[in-house]
Amino acid sequence: MSIASILQEVFGYASFRGPQQDIINHVVAGGDALVLMPTGGGKSLCYQIPAIARQRAGLGITVVVSPLIALMHDQVGALHEAGVSAAFLNSTLSSEEAYQTEQRLLRGEITLLYAAPERVTTPRFLAQLDTLFERGQLSLFAIDEAHCVSQWGHDFRPEYRALTVLHERYAGVPRMALTATADALTRADIVERLQLEAAAHFVSSFDRPNIRYTIVEKKDASTQLLRFIEREHPGEAGVVYCQSRKRVEEVAAMLAQAGIHALPYHAGLDFRVRQANQNQFLRAEGVVMVATIAFGMGIDKPDVRFVAHLDMPKNIEGYYQETGRAGRDGMAADAWMCYGLQDVVNQRRMIDESPAEEDFKQVMRGKLDALLGLAEATDCRRVRLLRYFGEIYGEATADAPGRPKPGTAPSGGSAAHEMASVGAICHNCDNCLQPPEVWDATDAARKLLSTVYRLQQSSGVSFGAGHTMDIVRGKRTEKVLQRGHETVSTFGLGADYSESQLRAVMRQLIAVGALQVFTSEGFSTLHLTEASRAVLRGEVPVRLRESTHQRPEKRSRSRTVPTPAAASLGQDAMVRFINLKSWRSEVAKAHNLPAYVIFHDATLAAIAERAPQSLADLQHISGLGSRKLEAYGEAVLAVITGASPVLAAAQPA
Repeated sequence: MSIASILQEVFGYASFRGPQQDIINHVVAGGDALVLMPTGGGKSLCYQIPAIARQRAGLGITVVVSPLIALMHDQVGALHEAGVSAAFLNSTLSSEEAYQTEQRLLRGEITLLYAAPERVTTPRFLAQLDTLFERGQLSLFAIDEAHCVSQWGHDFRPEYRALTVLHERYAGVPRMALTATADALTRADIVERLQLEAAAHFVSSFDRPNIRYTIVEKKDASTQLLRFIEREHPGEAGVVYCQSRKRVEEVAAMLAQAGIHALPYHAGLDFRVRQANQNQFLRAEGVVMVATIAFGMGIDKPDVRFVAHLDMPKNIEGYYQETGRAGRDGMAADAWMCYGLQDVVNQRRMIDESPAEEDFKQVMRGKLDALLGLAEATDCRRVRLLRYFGEIYGEATADAPGRPKPGTAPSGGSAAHEMASVGAICHNCDNCLQPPEVWDATDAARKLLSTVYRLQQSSGVSFGAGHTMDIVRGKRTEKVLQRGHETVSTFGLGADYSESQLRAVMRQLIAVGALQVFTSEGFSTLHLTEASRAVLRGEVPVRLRESTHQRPEKRSRSRTVPTPAAASLGQDAMVRFINLKSWRSEVAKAHNLPAYVIFHDATLAAIAERAPQSLADLQHISGLGSRKLEAYGEAVLAVITGASPVLAAAQPA
């Protein structure tokens, strides 16, 4: 059976997207591959279809290395719904259940087996793989979230390093590494650590055109977040990322008090509470998860309408990975972030105080600078974001969309001022939709830098941002008077500037490398750099955006549309859609699966619009494969025709 037939029969899709077909053909033929594809781009099909094709060809089982239990459960459930034999081995299974799964594995009854990296490298599991390998029944290794192998990545997991055993022990078994996020440095590390030097590289475009990027200056973050959700995404699912566990709980409580169904998630919560909250997020509609970055990897929920950051992430890779959890269904979604000078100071402090080697710290500082440059940008954010990953917006090579062009800026850790845009606009970020007002901050920058210089010269001691700004603004604080800093020649020279303006200037100076922040014993201080000289001489102009909080708010979207997928449906079709969603919810509960595993909203909307009257009418609807047609076709028709909806008899395999 051809891969196109598997795509249609098993998964219900008529055609491949982007480079999927080339990737699948390469792996089915036995080639190794490194696959970089954005979240929602269809990575899972790139190993699921080869697994099915190679097993049907008598080549045995595929082992999927996956880092998260929730991802394993949902993907195995989805494969069962599609009629594919799949299983997982993880800590949620009893000893008897694990034993039964292992026996099915050895009998060749499983097409895809999901397991965590730490389990894959145990002597017991390797012995079972040895048996399969000796029988010629070990078909493929798919290493998901492959960026976890790299110390330069945003989610390094040491246990991934041990996966080199797969190449060393099972020579000839094809391997593919897949990730949604990796700059050039991380990609090179993946290749080296997993010994994929001979693998073909498939790099899709990193662009997510359905996501609108908005970054605002932090004033009252909680109020700003609440206003954003109430005006832009009332009743819709979203994820809010915070830096600390305490902040997670505070924000979740604040949102809940405002009438938003919000739940907390962080590593300090009891496991059962975390699991229950995650299950609610996946299975219920309109839940907002407030979380640390411990939450999110492998979450396949397609209808997340927004991802918000209340604190600045560590780097662009983390930001891209986290924002990519919005709009996996391809419908409109928002990536919203508010940040301030303290975010920059906190991130610098974490880098400076880490026990890592200085070379590693320097790379991390460069990555943070790149993110700060993105946040401070006055031009297209999408252009800058894509250039970080080596992609020129609007351009792609014929063989690999998004592959870096010769002569483009190197990605990964490049300084913010080296990421100049090419003047393109995307029409779906805040800077393109509402170009910011810009003011000449060169004078303010020179006064701040001069103050840092004079403080260092006069006392031999460096000071922090707040104290430096107090001197420039002429504020006679207790600390200023105790230190005698009212006599500094720059005292009061910037009295006309607001604290907000000077903070913005500070952020920009840090972004372009004209100021550095160092942390010692819990205190952060400012220091001049080689780049300071050009700004002090007036050779480098500093132009800043006006505060975004003063700009008019967008109008809220209508509360009457239950989901973007149904936005174009007429009145009768909308009624059918709502009835189908209600039926789907009952089926999902019976199968203990998220509703989207049964059918995506887009599939239900297509059914509602077509109003099928027979099983033949249901054929060739996207997302409705032969197994689902057999299992649910009659029930769907009953809902459409107004008969009493019944649960499909089919249960997960």
